[in-house]
Amino acid sequence: MRERTPRISAEHRFQLLVEAVTDYAIYMLEPDGTIASWNPGAQRIKGYTPEEAIGRHYSMFFTPEDQARGVPQLAMKTAAETGRYEAEGWRVRRDGTRFWVAAVLEAIRGEGGQLLGFAKVTRDITERRATREALRESEERFRILVDGVVDYAIFMLDPEGRVTNWNRGAQRIKQYRAAEIVGEHFSRFYTPEDREAGMPARVLKTAAEEGRFEGEGWRVRRDGTRFWANVVIDAIRDDDGKLLGFAKVTRDITERKEAQERLAETQAQLVQAQKMEAVGQLTGGIAHDFNNLLTVVLGGADIALRRSADERLQRILRNVKDAAERGASLTQQLLAFSRRQTLQPQVVDVGQALEGAAGLLRRSLRGDITVDIKIESGLPPVKVDPRQLELSVLNIGLNARDAMPAGGTITIGASAESSVAGGPPLVCIAISDPGTGMSEEVRQKALEPFFTTKEVGKGSGLGLSQAYGFATQSGGSLSLDSAVGRGTTVTIRLLATVEAPAAAASPSLPDAAPPGRRAILV
Repeated sequence: MRERTPRISAEHRFQLLVEAVTDYAIYMLEPDGTIASWNPGAQRIKGYTPEEAIGRHYSMFFTPEDQARGVPQLAMKTAAETGRYEAEGWRVRRDGTRFWVAAVLEAIRGEGGQLLGFAKVTRDITERRATREALRESEERFRILVDGVVDYAIFMLDPEGRVTNWNRGAQRIKQYRAAEIVGEHFSRFYTPEDREAGMPARVLKTAAEEGRFEGEGWRVRRDGTRFWANVVIDAIRDDDGKLLGFAKVTRDITERKEAQERLAETQAQLVQAQKMEAVGQLTGGIAHDFNNLLTVVLGGADIALRRSADERLQRILRNVKDAAERGASLTQQLLAFSRRQTLQPQVVDVGQALEGAAGLLRRSLRGDITVDIKIESGLPPVKVDPRQLELSVLNIGLNARDAMPAGGTITIGASAESSVAGGPPLVCIAISDPGTGMSEEVRQKALEPFFTTKEVGKGSGLGLSQAYGFATQSGGSLSLDSAVGRGTTVTIRLLATVEAPAAAASPSLPDAAPPGRRAILV
């Protein structure tokens, strides 16, 4: 016959359960706070044996500071009034060491509602608190680190794109204070064009799908100004892969972009200068040899004209001579471009020279085009070949005329300008027109000899080339500013001189003609 297991009462079963718990201090208090029972968990955690603890007031586990503030009494009063008191705090072991606990004090009442005592449960959570505190300190250090970064805008977005925090770098770069921007959608940093194109939604979608988005583009500050930004957006997910939001880092790289553009522009200018130098060397060699050949042709035609009495032959020779002279004029412009022409520099009053060139230009213009001259007072003189200066202004002015089919005003201006690196001052001569303007592709080629957008027979393509050659051979420079529909400005910069211009010579009649000939003044 099987032996029957002894029946255990409910009270004894509960007592066995409490006695088996060692991770919690579980004990009873009398209504006045005197300890009435003590489990092995209480002995392990607090260090007191049952004989040392039972019969003493439970306030002995509190720190002197909490005892002075009446925390033990407040806990019993709260538990008696509300049924429960729960808190965390420091407690003291038998050996005087402190530990952090999570404590619960529950009131125990009889059937009639009378207070019988308290059930006290205490758990040592010192390690958990240390871990929690270390995490909090780590987060605080990270927050201080992020908030201390002023060169980067670092902030978080919720899954919909609303700003949830804001560092000082974001405030410096974007000009919003945290109170102004937290809770707002990050799309307000984008330009109206990008918002209309749906850029903010696309970058969040990319970051959510691929984990990261990186790009560059224009962004808008609080005051409406734009800056070029490098942007990185990382998706933040929990352990289960749920999207919690986005981490966004923005850096203002406007200065770097401008530096890159300046470098690219400088490189383009260097390439253009090298190309112009190569074209100039080739052109100069050909023009020099061709000019020598034309000199022979002109000399021969002139001699033949003087020795021939045949009128028909003289007409032919004059046509030959005229064609050779036009060819010589073209070669002179090519030599000017290649900087191989022989200049005869003189000290020139820029104002007087431009007035004279404008007079010649006016005679070559249509009635619907006028010339306006704006000369800055007190301009220093320049030392250049006056004939070549006059020809340069005339060539540029004729180009302006051809670019103004509807008429308008050609403006010829001159002003002083400081040079770089402490060099001598410059005199800037600017010829502007409100004509059709040039595309960037045309502008890049406009100074090359024989390049022209005019119809065949309407231009040689050497006008700007001559002006460019004159400016560079005179120690100056020539620049073109033009855009389609905005007209063109050609600026010649020449070095000023401290020498005084020579007095203009009085016109004189030619010497008496030899006997048998007449002198005609034209």
